[in-house]
Amino acid sequence: MLRLSFVVCGRGVAKRFASSFSGESALPPNLLLPTNLVDPSRLKRPPPPADCSLPLLRKCDAVVPAHLRPVQRWVETLEKQDSDPVGLTQLHPDVFAVPPRLDILHDVETWQRNYKRISYANTKTRAEVRGGGKKPWRQKGSGRARHGSIRSPIWRGGGVSHGPRGPKSYYYMLPMKVRVQGLKVALSSKMAQDYLYIVDSLNIPTPDSQYLLDLIRHRHWGESVLIVDIGEEFPENLLQATADLKTVNVIPAIGLNVHSMLKHEAVVLTLETVKFLEDKLLWHDQRYTPLYPFKLPYSDFP
Repeated sequence: MLRLSFVVCGRGVAKRFASSFSGESALPPNLLLPTNLVDPSRLKRPPPPADCSLPLLRKCDAVVPAHLRPVQRWVETLEKQDSDPVGLTQLHPDVFAVPPRLDILHDVETWQRNYKRISYANTKTRAEVRGGGKKPWRQKGSGRARHGSIRSPIWRGGGVSHGPRGPKSYYYMLPMKVRVQGLKVALSSKMAQDYLYIVDSLNIPTPDSQYLLDLIRHRHWGESVLIVDIGEEFPENLLQATADLKTVNVIPAIGLNVHSMLKHEAVVLTLETVKFLEDKLLWHDQRYTPLYPFKLPYSDFP
């Protein structure tokens, strides 16, 4: 028995040791998709090689740590359905390649679901129930239990003890550092699962929604797509094309959140959006002053 367990453990260690050198699985197991969910046609385009001839459309402006290097990604266009990449872009590793933290994703998702939640469930106490002003029967002699009011919680139709007393707010705030890290982990997870796409612009030649659906289906972007742009106004053709689509949504970069990214299968960013996200998220790693300064002694009154 001891020999058999040693052989099995030895095989597992040898397999992990060999796979670490062969690069068989560069992703952690919690980010790998099951084999029955992987579409072979999505794996046709390999990552950009080191000697790619396409131009570098955007270079990472922020300082990259010495032990890391920028992540290269294809830049596509929406003007043609079956077009090849138009160039390359560099992504900061501290934003798009951070270690997976599913606990932080869960905390941020739970916070987003609950911080606007208000429960209106309300029950009446014995002081609010109608009736029961007098003692239902005398204290002794009737053979029944002693009661002082039919509004007692042990009576049917009486008050409720320790029941919900709405409206109740579930509002609470996560630390800003946790919320920022949640955005980084969500972007990195989409990047690791090959569901993050970079486009040069959001200009499409026609406002027809079928064109956008055919483009998404041809490029195997998934069942639902979230399009993010930095501009306050989106192109008119894109707005008309996505107006009647329930699986394709647009959102400004200032409102990008973890819940929206997890709800959609693919995330599409423009080059300006990538720069905006890197500047905003990396700034929180360097700041040393509180985001909302306060004065002591604190007082609610002027």
